[in-house]
Amino acid sequence: METDPLKHEIDPPAPESPRKPSGLSGAKVAGIVVATMLVTMAATLLIVKNWLFPSPFTPVVLSKTEEQQLERKLERFEQIGGRTERDRQERPREVPSTGDLTPEPYSEEGASREIRLSEREINGMIAQNTDLATRMVVDFADDLVSAKLLIPLDPDFPVMGGKILKVRAGAELAFRNGRPVVVLRGISVMGVPLPNAWLGGLKNIDLIREFGADPGFWKSFADGVDTIEVRDGSLRVVLKE
Repeated sequence: METDPLKHEIDPPAPESPRKPSGLSGAKVAGIVVATMLVTMAATLLIVKNWLFPSPFTPVVLSKTEEQQLERKLERFEQIGGRTERDRQERPREVPSTGDLTPEPYSEEGASREIRLSEREINGMIAQNTDLATRMVVDFADDLVSAKLLIPLDPDFPVMGGKILKVRAGAELAFRNGRPVVVLRGISVMGVPLPNAWLGGLKNIDLIREFGADPGFWKSFADGVDTIEVRDGSLRVVLKE
């Protein structure tokens, strides 16, 4: 059977089936908007809480064994006053609340000039101070001493009166080339690092090298230290004679 070519040219092509519109539906878009709002609100509340109402630090409570070790270290420091460990065992403290007040001649014989304390021991001693127990904590890392401090502001202080100011600071502490090294790494307030100009240009400067040549605190400090070692969780200082 022959096909009419004229009819084939005149007949229009068959219409294509309609496609469904692509994209998210209105319900999905509304759900995403609501979820985004909830996440934003939660993040805002968390930031406000950490900024204006930071939680107090949990004081470090030493175990009985740790307290005994710390007491022995402190007693070794006191040996520079004349009494040896054997003397302390034979003659207990007469006035425990105020220290040893037994009359005795001064002597440095056999006294240790090494100070070795752990991070927990330092924080444990801070916890015994009622004013700092929940407001200050110290961290020891390799050649780095860091501190966190919560400072309550006076109610009459502008804008943030009555709030708690959260401050963090870090300083490099080491011993190189026969001299101590003390370098301020920075100070942050409410998580915002302060510019070096506000710190008097002292950031990332070796304070011993900068000020240790002139008479004053830094020279006296450097001249009296034989060794400083800061490691993860511990501090060791050896003093000169």
